[in-house]
Amino acid sequence: MEGSSKRKTSKRREIENNDDDDKFKSKNLHAERSRRQRISDRLLQLRALVPNITNMKKATIVCDAIDYINELEEQARELSEQLSEMEACGSGEELKLRSEQDDEKNAVKKWNLEPEVKVVQVDYNKIWIKLTYKKRHGTLTSLVEAMSILGYEFTDTSFTTSKGVAIFTSCLEAMCGLSISVEDTRELLLQIINNM
Repeated sequence: MEGSSKRKTSKRREIENNDDDDKFKSKNLHAERSRRQRISDRLLQLRALVPNITNMKKATIVCDAIDYINELEEQARELSEQLSEMEACGSGEELKLRSEQDDEKNAVKKWNLEPEVKVVQVDYNKIWIKLTYKKRHGTLTSLVEAMSILGYEFTDTSFTTSKGVAIFTSCLEAMCGLSISVEDTRELLLQIINNM
């Protein structure tokens, strides 16, 4: 009986150990499956990001991704060098541009340019204007804003600048259909230009 009880005990232990192994194996099996699934998902994401995947094998996907990243790093380095060169050259061009602007200002001073406004009646609510003035930052914007506030609309507009002089031509039309006074408009335009 002793022998049979030992066998029963050892069989019970074997069964219990097998149950533990099954639990242990299934736990590891589940973890391993989810790990493989995450790797597959990440490889699919990598394949979607890299434009030149040559093969669907894992090793090939990784190698192609490495090659692509190296190409991108090389492009970034080249673009950085080009930007540095452009910045170095840009400072010289900037000085040249400032010099040209100073020359334009001096030329305008030498010519002693006074603002000129020409206004011609086209229709009872429409006039044609031509403005010639010293080019200054914000003058045209202020002119358009002021005239829009007063109820005028610009059509067929042309704007040209050269050597510090600005020439602006346009048709002005009263938005409400009111008639426009040529002399009043001329004085208003001169006032706007002179106040800039």
